[in-house]
Amino acid sequence: MVGILLGKQGIIKQVSISEQMGIPTAPIDVTYIFLNSFLAVIGTLCIFILPILSMGLYSEERKRGTLELLATSPISNWVVALGKLLGVIAFFTIMILPLLLYEIIIFNSSQPPIPPAVPLLAHLGLILLASAILSLGMFISSLTDSTIISAILTFALVLFLWIIDLLANNIDNIFGKILQKISLLESYNNLVQGVCDTSNLVLLFSYIFLGLFLTAQSIESLRYTKQ
Repeated sequence: MVGILLGKQGIIKQVSISEQMGIPTAPIDVTYIFLNSFLAVIGTLCIFILPILSMGLYSEERKRGTLELLATSPISNWVVALGKLLGVIAFFTIMILPLLLYEIIIFNSSQPPIPPAVPLLAHLGLILLASAILSLGMFISSLTDSTIISAILTFALVLFLWIIDLLANNIDNIFGKILQKISLLESYNNLVQGVCDTSNLVLLFSYIFLGLFLTAQSIESLRYTKQ
């Protein structure tokens, strides 16, 4: 937070330099820029942190030999996968709760006050982004008994879905537009900036559902193998 506001490239520092040099600048919404920058940093950190959180969801079950118990239990694979996903999402949410204190300090001192819908939508985007990454990571975790391999593969997949927007910008055809539509970065940035586009919500929910579906099918295949 201090770096975003007071660092060498911070918002306040840049405004002060412009004023000292006599460069005319348009009024800026420091709170809004801070929110975008702060959540952009958190979103980037998620690429590295979330694969670590998801790597043991099923890999540890495979390693300990308890995955077969889950696969043959009367509880639906969907229910088990959803329960694991909700649990790790709750853990991630608790992790980031202390960071909200910094935002509250900034928001309380902002004039004029920022509309509540903007930070709410931005944080919804953060939770949906985390849920999508964790859901995909859970599927990869169900394929291997190595937590390290699970984390590496999840990181590679998420990194690809994160930077695919950069690749799409260099492709001037329908394929480039398709790549841009499936980019996690594009959808997350839109929500953080307060743009409530249904397509962004649908995309993130689709990744969540895809991860759950593939995980359930992965465990279901193991059940048939044991039978």
